Amino acid sequence: MDEVWRLLLSLALAGAALTLLGGGVIWSMDETRRIRRALKRVLGETPHALLVARGRGRGAGCNFSANLMAVAWDSGAWCLVYRLEELIGAELVVDGRVEGRVHRGEERRAVDRMSGGDAQVRLRLIFTDPRYPDFNLDLWLPQDAERKGAMSPRESIQEANRWLALVEALLRRPIPRRGPTVLEEVPQQEPLPFDARPAMRFDDHDTDERDRDDGDDKLTA
Repeated sequence: MDEVWRLLLSLALAGAALTLLGGGVIWSMDETRRIRRALKRVLGETPHALLVARGRGRGAGCNFSANLMAVAWDSGAWCLVYRLEELIGAELVVDGRVEGRVHRGEERRAVDRMSGGDAQVRLRLIFTDPRYPDFNLDLWLPQDAERKGAMSPRESIQEANRWLALVEALLRRPIPRRGPTVLEEVPQQEPLPFDARPAMRFDDHDTDERDRDDGDDKLTA
């Protein structure tokens, strides 16, 4: 009889351990946490502002101290880092129409209505980079209606509007002065393609425990 109880206790403990392990894996692989960790790597610290398009594996974050903005896709497996002075504007697109816009050197086009969004709510970030001039974040699509924890169209428009205000504030900041370019003679070598950029792919499984979420690319990949 004692052996039966020991067997049952061992099975119960093993089941509890597997449940905890599975819960930890699910927690660490959450889309938002993965994107936050990836942006933390490329920005040098936890993003001061973060926006995630849940269900699309896309996000954007800022490091105000380092004057950097980074965007991520494929749930943080690929990232692209911009200097804040490369950010020149943002648009809120609702059902295919631009409802709000802010652009460097222009007056902000305020969002007049918070309704709509039956087909799409998108925030478009615009940069001076000729190869990667914009980045789209679809904050709401029709399929989100059945997804647990998804924002409503109205909430998505409100969140995008807050980011328009953030981008406007960033555009008003003085452009940081960069040091003069130093020219040096270098040995002759095969030239890189015009659009070559340093690349690195992130493997989320290599994340240290200290990089875990604390609560809730040019191309870097």
